[in-house]
Amino acid sequence: MAQPTPTRSFAGDAGHTVTGPRGQVTHDAHLAHSDRLARKLYTVAPGVWTLVGNGLSNQTFVEAPEGVIAIDTGESVEEMTSALRELRTVCDRPVAAVLYTHFHYVSGTRAVFDEAGRDDIPVHGHERIAVNLTRAAAEIGPAYMRGIVEQFAVSMPLDGPDGIVNVGLGLHYRNPEHAPFTPGHAPVTHPFGDAPVALRIAGLDVHVQHAPSDADDSVTYWFPSLRLAVHNLVWPVLFNVFAIRGEEYRDPQVMLRGIDHLRALGPDALVAAHGPPMLGHDEIARRVTRYRDSIQFLWDQTVRLTNKGLSSTEIGHAIRLPASYDDDFITSEYYGVAEHHGRQIRSGLFGFFDGDPANLFPLHPDDHAARIVAGLGGRDAVRTMARTALDTDDVRWALQLAAWLARGDAADDGDRRLLAEALRTVAARTSAANIRNWCVTRALELDGTLDNSRLRRHRFATRQVVADPARSVAMLRVMLDPDAAPAGELRLAWHFDDGTEVGLHLRNGIAAPYDGNDADATLRCAPAAWAAVLSGRNPLGAAVDDGSVVIDGDRATVIGALGAFEVGGLRS
Repeated sequence: MAQPTPTRSFAGDAGHTVTGPRGQVTHDAHLAHSDRLARKLYTVAPGVWTLVGNGLSNQTFVEAPEGVIAIDTGESVEEMTSALRELRTVCDRPVAAVLYTHFHYVSGTRAVFDEAGRDDIPVHGHERIAVNLTRAAAEIGPAYMRGIVEQFAVSMPLDGPDGIVNVGLGLHYRNPEHAPFTPGHAPVTHPFGDAPVALRIAGLDVHVQHAPSDADDSVTYWFPSLRLAVHNLVWPVLFNVFAIRGEEYRDPQVMLRGIDHLRALGPDALVAAHGPPMLGHDEIARRVTRYRDSIQFLWDQTVRLTNKGLSSTEIGHAIRLPASYDDDFITSEYYGVAEHHGRQIRSGLFGFFDGDPANLFPLHPDDHAARIVAGLGGRDAVRTMARTALDTDDVRWALQLAAWLARGDAADDGDRRLLAEALRTVAARTSAANIRNWCVTRALELDGTLDNSRLRRHRFATRQVVADPARSVAMLRVMLDPDAAPAGELRLAWHFDDGTEVGLHLRNGIAAPYDGNDADATLRCAPAAWAAVLSGRNPLGAAVDDGSVVIDGDRATVIGALGAFEVGGLRS
């Protein structure tokens, strides 16, 4: 039976909108995609298994002379424990090594150690995995985590019209059955860099090729004796050049090199970080070629249209993959949409300014919205226009009108609910998981059902602060309110009782990290005491009063200066 066909970005009417088994209102193609992501342990070849549907990513197992090689360990100890239980239904040999394809799915490794009763199992992965894990949880932490929540339906209900259907690459970001999602990452013990390497792992030859895709530490593992490739390149959806959650630019030109290497290997079996495996030399060659060509199409046509002088928005409207690409789910809009990918490629090549004079010095969005609303006849007139647009399936115009109404101090709950309705209309008509999840999550915020305000400020985890107190101090620089910063210059130092010393030099509206020498004042404490301050559990003033933080220097000056940082524990 043929699967429903995705519609470009979203359908123009409700003809593809259906109700799922748990009451979810969604596009029929988005609902059908869940079948491909259902939980199943696939036997890829004798001694090779991959578990799909256990979480956002697959867990793959390859039998080697000295034991089993486990590839990727998911989002939690519970997820990997579940995967190991599945493995034990077909193989009782111990895990001899762990391999990471990239930094996204490396948090369940402790389950491997626990099952084996030892912590010395070798872990292989790219040398940048540790750096990338830290980056995501540090300075950009609030925006990064907010994007995760919005893109992956983390705050959406399981049932009802707004209920989660799937997240494109898997059924869930984190499978609810795996709560409480205990972190269990184990660092790489056997790192490699960008150069190709040939390894002997658990008695099996494994060739490693650096192959950036959605992460710059992604690699392809090639098992020549098995004609098997395990990779993070060919997904069960059109590749996500643009991630709606916000991410570094994913250069298609770089990714194409990795896919061409994968094709050149001529594999008989292909296992990705997501989705069902591919089998058969000719079938893999045909489908992977189509996949890589979809990416080249997006890049080439974006460049062609940019050279013609089209703006980012115009490119988004002009980019359309040929209908033939919808014949295969791996080149269909089940995750992101081509309209956004073209705009991202243009931005990645040339930056934010797209040649449209209106984007050179735009008005503040609140001011712009107020002027447009006034120019269209006032708020009541625009509300009527938005309602009419929704009722007549003019969804893009309805979304724009409602977004203008919901901006600024003049917006009321009715305006926000109208925008939420427009967003839910898009959500119900798109085959792309990212778009549906983002729209529903924002709609839940707008109508007051969901409060995600915590994701718009830094939150310091005690574990992270204690592990690296110097990093927690350096991170403060992106939380400085320059208007509240002290005049002149001030050098502050932190001396932690674990021997860590670090400083911030406040000057010219910035806080520059430095070594802490020749400070005007010094804070002395344990990393745990500093973590209590940053988390707000024991604000700075109280910490100084109870002696858990000692200030060498003028107390009022130090507390006043640190109050310029947008951290509750430093302002109380």
